Amino acid sequence: MAIKLKKNDNVMVLAGKEKGRSGKIIRIDTKKNRVYIEKINMIKRHIKPRSAQEPGGIIDKEAPVNISNVGLYCPKCKRAVRFSVRISDKGKKIRLCKKCGTEV
Repeated sequence: MAIKLKKNDNVMVLAGKEKGRSGKIIRIDTKKNRVYIEKINMIKRHIKPRSAQEPGGIIDKEAPVNISNVGLYCPKCKRAVRFSVRISDKGKKIRLCKKCGTEV
């Protein structure tokens, strides 16, 4: 299955404990079909000190969310939407919201 979302896309979580929240994609793991979204699904990790300049401690980081549980966010509709792809005059792909027709 081809993943149609890209890094820096604004997405909304459709299922799980973070349902309804939106954010920007930081990283995509194509092998496991997971996405990392900024400030969504935060977990705490204990880090050992590596050197005097890099201290240890407890840090917050993003945990992955399954790609099937997120949808592309349309700012005009203010919700996750399905989208279509159209090729512009210059040969560039443009993603359009299926509901309102605006560029996402």
